[in-house]
Amino acid sequence: MGRTPTPVTTPESLTFRSDVTVELVKSSASDADVLFAARVSTAGEQSLDELKKDPERSKGLINYLMRDRHGSPFEHNSMTFFISAPIFVFREFMRHRVGWSYNEESGRYRELEPVFYVPGADRKLVQQGRPGKYVFVEGTPAQHEAVSSTLQESYEQAYAAYQKMLAEGVAREVARAALPVGLYSSMYATCNARSLMHFLGLRTQHELAKVPSFPQREIEMVGEKMEAEWAKLMPLTYAAFNANGRVAP
Repeated sequence: MGRTPTPVTTPESLTFRSDVTVELVKSSASDADVLFAARVSTAGEQSLDELKKDPERSKGLINYLMRDRHGSPFEHNSMTFFISAPIFVFREFMRHRVGWSYNEESGRYRELEPVFYVPGADRKLVQQGRPGKYVFVEGTPAQHEAVSSTLQESYEQAYAAYQKMLAEGVAREVARAALPVGLYSSMYATCNARSLMHFLGLRTQHELAKVPSFPQREIEMVGEKMEAEWAKLMPLTYAAFNANGRVAP
């Protein structure tokens, strides 16, 4: 998953995107990490032998831990992702605090790039139903055109105001107040498998989930990409997560 998608640049040098990007930059995470952590309770120092064994032979233990919600063995691993997404995604993201570490680019210390979010043609635009019981449905071509043109116009005005203040010598930390939450930002996010499972349980919809979730589509897009990377690192843990209703232990 690359860091730089194909951009569409306007004559005003603004870039509009409808995607998010997620890159796994480093990890120390495997199914064996779950096993040695779990078996220390009965094997003591001999539990380190699990690091040399084939985890496939112990997938039943991983499933048991997931099913009965013995969660701490799933914390002895680490994944660091580089994520590029609109600011409003990060504001939702940072509601997840336990088991997560974040460092985001700063508008105080660098001039922010003119990259903005415009929903793609497949983004459902219309909310129907009452609070607590609603669905999103497809927008009409006219609604999609209105969203696209209105957002682009707004972004152009906002970034022009930002640039004007910078040109007048206004500090970056003050000038950035003109910029909207549709601006793209980037951050490193580090988590363990347990904290990621909790995130996925809330921020993705899935047919295997015992507990329904209703995430905003843009943060779900990030979650789906993170999930794909994690599934390759810890396939037995990932399978147990799905088999047990996608509920974090």
